[in-house]
Amino acid sequence: MTQAIVEIFHKNRKAYGTRKLKVELQERGVIVSRRRIGRIMQEQGLVSTYTIAQFKPHKTVCNESRTANVLDREFEQTESKRFIVSDLTYVKVGQRWHYVCILIDLFNREIIGHSAGPAKDAALISRAFATVEGDLSQIQWFHTDRGSEFNNHTMDELLKTFGIGRSLSKKGCPYDNAVAEATYKVMKTEFIYQMQFHSLPHLELELYDYVNWFNKHRIHGSLGYMTPVQYRQVALKKVV
Repeated sequence: MTQAIVEIFHKNRKAYGTRKLKVELQERGVIVSRRRIGRIMQEQGLVSTYTIAQFKPHKTVCNESRTANVLDREFEQTESKRFIVSDLTYVKVGQRWHYVCILIDLFNREIIGHSAGPAKDAALISRAFATVEGDLSQIQWFHTDRGSEFNNHTMDELLKTFGIGRSLSKKGCPYDNAVAEATYKVMKTEFIYQMQFHSLPHLELELYDYVNWFNKHRIHGSLGYMTPVQYRQVALKKVV
C-alpha cells in the first residue's frame, strides 16, 4: 500500500492529498481510510504542493466597456462550450516575465485552449483560441475579467468572426470569474511553482504536458472524481 501511495503521489505531480489518494486507491481495489493514508504520507515525507504559500497576481488596467456580465456566476453549466472562461497569469522564464493564457470550458472544467508568450496582449489570447479542437463557432459565450488585453479590435474581430458572445466580470470583482481564478491557483501550485523554465519553447512544451495531464489524468472533486475528459465522455453517452 505504501508503494502504491508513493507511486500515485509522484505520478500526479505531488498535488494529491489524502482524499484523492483514497479515490485512486479505491480504483485499484484497495480500501483504506484517509487517516491511514495521511500517516503513510507523513512517514514517507510526502507533502502536497498545496502546503506552499501562494502569492497574488498583479492587476491589469481595467476595461471600462459597458459589456454586461452574462455569466452572472452561473459556474455550473450543463452544456459543453456554452461558456468559456479565461484569464492570464505570469511565469518567470530565465530572467524575464512571460505570460500564460488558458481557456476553460465551465461544463467540465477542461482546458480547451492554451498559449504562452513574452507579451500580455491579444495575440497571446488569439493563439490560445487557435489550439482549440473543433469549430470555434460551437463556443457560445466568452467570459473574462476586465483586463485591457481582452478589450481591443483583435479580440472583437475574432469573436465576431465565429459568432461568440461576450461577457465581462463586474469591475474589481474577481468572484465573477472564480473558476478561472481557481484554476490558475491550481496551475501555479501543481505546475508553475515546481519548475524553472529556461526558454519559451521549454515553457510551451511543459505547459502542453501539464494541460494533457490536467484534462486526461487529474481527477477533480467537483466532477465526482472524474477527469474532465471522462466527465465529457460520460455526458455524451447519456445524451446518446
